[in-house]
Amino acid sequence: MKKWLTALVIGAVCNSMAWAAQPYPRTTLSAIHLMGNAGARRQSPVQFQATALYFRGYENMLYVQDDGAGIYVRTPKDAKLVAGDRVLVEGTTQESFRPWILADRVIVLSHGSLPPPVRTNFDELIRNQHDCTLVTVRAVVRAADPAWGANGPTYLQMLGDQGYIDAVLDSDDSAAREKMLDAEVEVTGVATAKLDGKQQQTGVKLYIASLSSVKFLASGRVSPQSLPIMPMAEIITARRVVDRTPRVRVHGSITYYQPGSVVVLEEAGRSLRITTEANTALRVGDIADATGFPQVQDGFLALSRGEVRDNLIRAPIAPEPSTWDDLAASRHVFDLVSLTGAVVTEVRNSTQDEYVVNSDGHLFSAIYRLPDAASHLPLPPMKHVTAGSKVRISGICMLNSSNPFNGQVPFDLLLRSPDDIQVIARPSALTVRNLMVVVGLLTLILVAAAAWVLTLRRKVRQKTAELATRIEDEAQIERRRSRILEDINGTRALPEIIEEICELVSSRLGGAPCWCELADGSRSGTLPLPPQSPIDPARVVREPIPAHTSPHGTLFAAVDESAAAAAAGALATGARLAALAIETRGLYSNLVHRSEYDLLTDIHNRFSFDTCIEVLIAESTVRQQTFGLIYIDLDKFKQVNDGCGHQVGDEYLQEVALRMKAQLRPGDLLARVGGDEFAALVPAVRNRSEAEEIARRLDRSFDEALVIQGFILHGSASVGIALYPEDGNTKDRLMGAADAAMYLAKYTRREMERETESARTAH
Repeated sequence: MKKWLTALVIGAVCNSMAWAAQPYPRTTLSAIHLMGNAGARRQSPVQFQATALYFRGYENMLYVQDDGAGIYVRTPKDAKLVAGDRVLVEGTTQESFRPWILADRVIVLSHGSLPPPVRTNFDELIRNQHDCTLVTVRAVVRAADPAWGANGPTYLQMLGDQGYIDAVLDSDDSAAREKMLDAEVEVTGVATAKLDGKQQQTGVKLYIASLSSVKFLASGRVSPQSLPIMPMAEIITARRVVDRTPRVRVHGSITYYQPGSVVVLEEAGRSLRITTEANTALRVGDIADATGFPQVQDGFLALSRGEVRDNLIRAPIAPEPSTWDDLAASRHVFDLVSLTGAVVTEVRNSTQDEYVVNSDGHLFSAIYRLPDAASHLPLPPMKHVTAGSKVRISGICMLNSSNPFNGQVPFDLLLRSPDDIQVIARPSALTVRNLMVVVGLLTLILVAAAAWVLTLRRKVRQKTAELATRIEDEAQIERRRSRILEDINGTRALPEIIEEICELVSSRLGGAPCWCELADGSRSGTLPLPPQSPIDPARVVREPIPAHTSPHGTLFAAVDESAAAAAAGALATGARLAALAIETRGLYSNLVHRSEYDLLTDIHNRFSFDTCIEVLIAESTVRQQTFGLIYIDLDKFKQVNDGCGHQVGDEYLQEVALRMKAQLRPGDLLARVGGDEFAALVPAVRNRSEAEEIARRLDRSFDEALVIQGFILHGSASVGIALYPEDGNTKDRLMGAADAAMYLAKYTRREMERETESARTAH
């Protein structure tokens, strides 16, 4: 009996110790918030009850609240909930801007009413005093648009008492959208923070369950469609801005400085981009204090109108080693990072040195900004890096997209000096040229040895002849391989090169059928088609054409079993040649596109335009034809850049280019020839009237206002026309005639506007 009791006590003690070793689940939202991100990072278990505030099933998104505290929950895919449900949540904590819950189970216990919303204002929201809880706030609706199409929820941008508030309203009522514009409303929804890719807060956001949560306090003064028409050139007279944003001060080490443009500070793993007009001397690596006004630029925190003071204390930041995937995911924007890769090519232009680098199969650019030409300083020589060299690059990560939250996006690394690109391994000496030289020397040696054997060993003349024949066959194959390599580096079409590779492999296999199937479905080579020459699948040997991700295609050969081993080696060689041809053609096409098209608007650039007009002049001279040149200069584009920012200016140029391109006919060409200057070539016109009709269509591109990032922009342009050969028979004369016509149109428009304004003032 005593032994049984002793065993029972020991077992109970062991069970208690095992239970104590397990982390106990958090049962209240307050306890979870007290953990902070440091505790949430350990993925601690939770089990708590709360009330569902907002649920979006197709995104597995749930906000719950209990006892004044709220939290975000990622639900299982099969969850079905409605606002007001009392739920039991079981899961683990996760780290983000603040802790959130990855739920294993969400169980509905009962259904009740929502907790009363807290009346709040912008200041409390931006400080996250009511994060993930139900709030009520007053604001004026500045924009109401479909978020994902006509039948999707409504995206609202509202102006609160001290700042803008974004909201998502689960309603597709188009009439309600129009009614909300410029109306003062009181909305009830779940408050949360807008975040960038670095999990930093960039604003505030509300999730509103239905139109019943929107209370109209005062309607807009007038329907937007009944507003009087205002001349495009006068819209700035209606702009009113009351900016009470206080100046703030930050502190950190300078990691990048471009005088008169931008400074980047970094401290404790956080970096910040500061725009400045100052040209004072700042030293990278020094501690500095910066003041400015908080902004969100391209979705990331920034300071504008910065004033920076160098404290002359050295505290350089070491670059953080990174990968292409980390940088493309926007987790290190503005950070000082380092990345290894192989140099593909290098390009110098008037403003920067650019190195195109391959890292883990992905291309990016390392850019060193050259001194401003206005400084009259001689440009330093470009640091030469041999193509194929393995390098380590240190620099500031900058995205090439204004939307950093849609998966991976392209990026550049801004170099602080040419020393930020360091060669760690030279290109391999095992190049195609060196291999050709070695093979050529070996061939000469073998031929000389064969001649010596033929002379001194007449008794083995037959064997020597067979050896010489075999060597000649190998030399023939090598010559064909060399010719393929020359074609890869030349201008021969890719399908012809693939066909030649198939013939080379077939030749090495004694004429066996060889064919290639590329990933795009195209086929090359020799494939006997049934029923004339059926192929046994067991005789087919295949080799994938290697690529960094999925194969470019597959190389096939039909051989006997005895030749399968030799076929594998021949196919591997052919697959490598095919991969080199495909990737070289892809890189060449990309570089040609970059040289001929404007990177911002994706239309022809000035270089491409000059080439096309010279060709068109030559053809029109031979055929005695007429063509038109239309020169377009955007009116008051500088005001768009200065008043709305360069990002809005860039999007304005992109939209204008799309609209004008849509007005042209097939065969017409549109190019960007300057900052806000465009030109169109219209080949098939018979007289000036036809060219003027096309010019009027281009002018109508500005009839509708452009809505960009909340700005409503009414644009216009001045247009000039020149005809070949009536107005000039050379490029320069045509451009001069069109430019003069454009300035005459611009002057005439200004005089008409002045007369209209004078007449209105007189009345």
